[in-house]
Amino acid sequence: MNLTDTPVLILTIVLFVASLALAMAQWGGRGILRGRVRTAEQRRGPLRALSYLGTVLLCQVTAVAMVFVVVNNENLIYDSWGDLLGTSNHVRAVPVPPKDGGLSGDQAAASGSPVPKVVQSFHAPDSDAVPRSVKQTDLKGRLSGVDGEVLVWTPPQYDDPAHKDRTFPVVELLAGYPGASSTWFGTMDVIAQLEPLMKSGQVAPFILVSPRVTLLGGTDTGCADIPGKVNAETWLSRDVPQMILDNFRADRTADRWALAGYSAGAHCATRLALAHPDRYRAAISMSGYNDPIGEPSSLTAKDPKLRETSNPLYLLTHAATPPNVALYQTGKKGDGLEDATALQRAAKSPTTVTPVETTGAHLTSTWKPLVGPSFKWLTGIIPAR
Repeated sequence: MNLTDTPVLILTIVLFVASLALAMAQWGGRGILRGRVRTAEQRRGPLRALSYLGTVLLCQVTAVAMVFVVVNNENLIYDSWGDLLGTSNHVRAVPVPPKDGGLSGDQAAASGSPVPKVVQSFHAPDSDAVPRSVKQTDLKGRLSGVDGEVLVWTPPQYDDPAHKDRTFPVVELLAGYPGASSTWFGTMDVIAQLEPLMKSGQVAPFILVSPRVTLLGGTDTGCADIPGKVNAETWLSRDVPQMILDNFRADRTADRWALAGYSAGAHCATRLALAHPDRYRAAISMSGYNDPIGEPSSLTAKDPKLRETSNPLYLLTHAATPPNVALYQTGKKGDGLEDATALQRAAKSPTTVTPVETTGAHLTSTWKPLVGPSFKWLTGIIPAR
């Protein structure tokens, strides 16, 4: 049972109400609520005092648990008990990834190779917070050694017989840290916001893909390949896209793929787009950062070399040629705006950077209203066809 399942919320409410009822019964039975005078012996009884204290603590614990579940369900910070306790490990192995030939290179290699397609079965989302129109699969990363869930939503045109031979552009949605793969479809309400815009033609009919990004318990991977620890970059930029290409009518060229993320996921979106312009055409960043130390628990922030080379500004300024990547960077002063303007100043054609100043706190309530405007911008980069 996931943390975000409705029965968990109901259970915490029932336990809280039961603890209050126990306290009322205990205090009332001893005459506290009816004003009866207790004897000196009753007042001094240590066991009785401990029972009263225990009941008060029980009320507090159940109240805190209920509030935590309500807040977690609202923001989808933790999707599983393992993520909450920091015990989840989705790294099966850490092989050395094969040479990266880009999205088109992978397709060329696959066409002349006996390697079988990554054919997946899909089921309803594990999280009750995710609309039933979303499909979930549990993917074993062939190249990365990472195992994790991937949530996929197809646009309204996808199942229309008039578009049966059409392929569709793709956006990978990256959650922050801590954050669940369900957050974009739950708290961020991306389907309810974008589906009407796709039907009206204001937003291109993107396939939306939200892979697991928390791979090592209570640690942020920085979306990087770290020898001996995790191949997060290969998981997100190679295994997940290959699965989408093998199971959906997705466009097979890099200029039809993009990323979007918030907070640590925003850092990853920008970083992956700049590191792999042969895989992605654009990235949307909501309150992201350049220096990996923006997330102190990030593995890339703890290694001086990785901290330098994982910085999107470093990637941009050290690229052999300016990447053909468009970046949409939102943030407020002190929370992403300065990083966005630094990228804008360093960008050279054909790289483009669009900074957008916001004023809200570092919360999903700030990022959720940005979904519509950012995807309209993205449609200007990757239009419908």
